[in-house]
Amino acid sequence: MNLLKALNWRYAVRKFSDEMIDESQVQELLTATRYSASSYGLQPYHLLVVNSVEIRQQLLPYSMGQEKVVKCSHLVIFAAQTDIGDETVNRYVDKASIVRRVPLENLQSMADHFKSALAVKTASQKQEWAHQQAYIALGNFLTCAALMEIDTCPMTGFEVAGYDEVLGLAEKGLTTSVICAIGKRHPDDSNASLQKIRFDHDEMILTV
Repeated sequence: MNLLKALNWRYAVRKFSDEMIDESQVQELLTATRYSASSYGLQPYHLLVVNSVEIRQQLLPYSMGQEKVVKCSHLVIFAAQTDIGDETVNRYVDKASIVRRVPLENLQSMADHFKSALAVKTASQKQEWAHQQAYIALGNFLTCAALMEIDTCPMTGFEVAGYDEVLGLAEKGLTTSVICAIGKRHPDDSNASLQKIRFDHDEMILTV
């Protein structure tokens, strides 16, 4: 499926079938998501795949009644890091040193620049920045899923505190940004046949 056809094909699924997505496809989708762009490449978020039906049932009371969190093939949580600062940069620089085989001292000026850019932000601005990076990854996740003909439903209608508690995210230094159910659309999902509503090119695209 080409890109434009895939994007027209996808929609926010209202009802998933019982069909499970093959694990190799799920892992390919997660790998594609790991390649997402992020500010300075710092990737200040994690992806949690919730396979446990028991845990999903515990999440349901915090999901505004959206049973899709339980009745889908896989539930993916995009969770932003909560302690944003020097360690965020150090983690990245250590990885860069290993991957690119560059001594850490040669990366010091880059690290200092990244740290100074984060240092001018307030704690709430740092957290919002981390959430923004998770949303960039979500966009890539949705596009790649569509190209793979995997149905999705991203959701922001949930109680963050409840999700964080059930998933034990505070102890991991994380907080929930957005969630996304994936699977295969149910034959009875009438939304699948609805025409996609998007503004026309001249209504959306501005040239200056």
